[in-house]
Amino acid sequence: MSLKKKLNSGKRIYGCAIVSPSTKWVNVVKQANLDFVFLDTEHMPLGRETLSHMCTMYSGIGIPPIVRIPSPDPYLACTALDGGASAILAPYVETVKQVKELVGAVKYRPLKGEKLQQILDGKETLDGKLKNYIDIRCKNNLLFINVESQPAFDSLPELLSVPGLDGVIIGPHDLSCSMGLPEEYTHPDFEETVTRIIDQCNTKNLGIGIHLSGEPEQQVKWARKGVNIIFHSSDISLFGKILKHEISTIKTELKDDDAESEYRSTTI
Repeated sequence: MSLKKKLNSGKRIYGCAIVSPSTKWVNVVKQANLDFVFLDTEHMPLGRETLSHMCTMYSGIGIPPIVRIPSPDPYLACTALDGGASAILAPYVETVKQVKELVGAVKYRPLKGEKLQQILDGKETLDGKLKNYIDIRCKNNLLFINVESQPAFDSLPELLSVPGLDGVIIGPHDLSCSMGLPEEYTHPDFEETVTRIIDQCNTKNLGIGIHLSGEPEQQVKWARKGVNIIFHSSDISLFGKILKHEISTIKTELKDDDAESEYRSTTI
């Protein structure tokens, strides 16, 4: 079953951010029974060739890659799709215009320019051979947007009303900063905002996720409130947390330890 069909069927889908391009990582990830991997080119230094290599690796074992592009740019979305992305995640989206342009790139490939604009503006419709061609070519493509600012939250009803959008991924770090509550993820105002985003997406039957790098209990908490895209942590965060804990355990047993400090996960 494709990622799109799973999401549209009402099932929760589960994934993790992967930073390492190592081929050895593929079998490890496969054993986790993930529905997708998240490849981030906004914050991580992944070039186009490396990204395509990673997309091919994970698609080859049946795990679709969701790729976050560096900015909400339709041309970058096309580039990621050309490299093998199954879904596009566009960061820091705040306007209807941005969403429409991204829909054009993801759902109407390979159309561009004036013809695409006419279609997006409702001045022209697809029909005949061209409609059939694009429907087949783009049928499994997914488009998600990051909602990670107060302006995006304020415009959410309009953003969610754009046809072709498949879901929202909340960016908790940037959203908390935009609200003036940096990393205060348990602040009542932050939690209320997240809850309202979830509720609006559920009402529209759109996918909704929040990318968290903390404990699994956080994921369970938000899933019970309506999240259906479980974006859990990253390879680099999970490795760092376990490495720090186990080295600290060894040092403690050998009386060589420093006090174990709380592990600060990498923000993606």
